[in-house]
Amino acid sequence: MEKLKIEKNSVQETLIIPLYGRKMCSEKFPELYTDVFAERLCERLDYDFSELEKKKDSFIYEFGALEAAMRQLDIKWEINNYLSQYPEAAVVNLGCGLDETGKACDNGLCKIINVDFPDVIAIREQLIPESEREFNIACDLRDYSWMDKVDASKGAIFFAAGVFHYFKTEEVKSLVLELAQRFPKGCLVFDSVGKLGTRLMLKTALKNMEIKDIDEFFYVNDPAKDLNWSDKIKVSFRGYMLGYYDMKSPGIRFLHRLLARLGDSLTKMSINKMIFE
Repeated sequence: MEKLKIEKNSVQETLIIPLYGRKMCSEKFPELYTDVFAERLCERLDYDFSELEKKKDSFIYEFGALEAAMRQLDIKWEINNYLSQYPEAAVVNLGCGLDETGKACDNGLCKIINVDFPDVIAIREQLIPESEREFNIACDLRDYSWMDKVDASKGAIFFAAGVFHYFKTEEVKSLVLELAQRFPKGCLVFDSVGKLGTRLMLKTALKNMEIKDIDEFFYVNDPAKDLNWSDKIKVSFRGYMLGYYDMKSPGIRFLHRLLARLGDSLTKMSINKMIFE
């Protein structure tokens, strides 16, 4: 099978970093996390992984890979929990990139929907064949027309992994309120960090985008307070790194767990769940 060429410093390359992180974490910590999809996808790419390979044994890069893995594990836990109540629901990946969490949670009954920008969906469709009950929507998340294509008659759970950090607070709030109005009994799951975490995470990205006012971007210091946008939305949250799993798996160092605890407490890393009533 012909490989897809990914150029350095391209939009496509931004999809590779989290993909490789999931692959690496699956190789290093298999008892905690497995991602067969990430490994298969990396094999389909014509891309120079040498720089990433050099970093993969460093403590910081290992922790970055663990961050990516824990987020996927947490979100999978919430999706599976929702599907236990609504087994034929729509599972909607917001800003999907090359992520296949929907497939990883497939119970044989649910619908899987992936939403992202047209150029991202074009790359995805070259690499990832749609499975049965799965389809892609090429659309900006802030253009709510994509919601018209979601059949939520048997439930819907929406999730966004590493996406809302790049949105402004009002954009996230508007999107959430629109989802709540359109999809009663639906659920939204997403990760967030506090203001300090946002500054650290987006420092380079915002500099490249020539954006100076980080306060415009979405961050959550106190989910119960900061996400209290409607009395029709029930909000709950857990720690991102240690809220679902204790990370006591072979190969994970004490310092990894310590940094995870600091991440959850100091930078306010959390997984947030919103139930639309």
